[in-house]
Amino acid sequence: MIPPHRKAGALAGVQHGFFGRGGGVSRGLHESLNCGAGSDDDPAAVAENRDRVRRALGADALVTAYQTHSARALFVTEPFAGSPPQADALVTDRPGLALGALAADCMTVLLFEPQARLVGAVHAGWRGSLAGILEAAVALIEEKGGDAGRLLCAIGPCLRAEAFEVGDDLVSEVTGEYPGAVRFFRPAPAAGKHLYDHVAFGRWRLEAAGVDPAGIADVGGCTLTRPDRWFSYRASRRQGASDYGRNISAIALSAA
Repeated sequence: MIPPHRKAGALAGVQHGFFGRGGGVSRGLHESLNCGAGSDDDPAAVAENRDRVRRALGADALVTAYQTHSARALFVTEPFAGSPPQADALVTDRPGLALGALAADCMTVLLFEPQARLVGAVHAGWRGSLAGILEAAVALIEEKGGDAGRLLCAIGPCLRAEAFEVGDDLVSEVTGEYPGAVRFFRPAPAAGKHLYDHVAFGRWRLEAAGVDPAGIADVGGCTLTRPDRWFSYRASRRQGASDYGRNISAIALSAA
């Protein structure tokens, strides 16, 4: 079975997908396409779910990193032996090796440099994007022979501005690093709260790294407001759940 997933027109030249809850074998609160090995789900179910994603992309292998909300981007040439390394962006030039980014509200971004034949998958939570993970991924692609100006990017389903409620502390942390980022916040209905357009912040950082705005696409989807379609950490907390599943966004150069 090929799990349902969203695609971005900007990435039509490469195998990719933004996968949500549907099309997997997990049960209970992880139902059904949970791809997070770090969850409390049955490891066999997670392995089957990940293999369904791999097959959907026609890839030989699928790899994800141990994500820590860092600015570390890693070049990958083969599947990891043993535990995955810590990183929040993966880049490769190897056909058939699918790269995935796991998330349950955080922004994910898939990258494709068509001339240099490089792909990347980025997990960009608000901490990681503030630390520079998007810029680090673009820099690594350029280091490997790509050009930021040729990059095609797609932003996946995530916590969107209408639902991303934050406090004064987060506003201060973001604007303390980037004063111009104040424009990505607006008052929330709740007193003392703000709504954060993290997707717009991500676009801004990609453009600052040299990506052409015309090359940045967005497949849409808010994880918190549609927990029937997407795993959401915040939704799980509201429900009092003990754990939560992870969505996966993945990309691969054709093995053919």
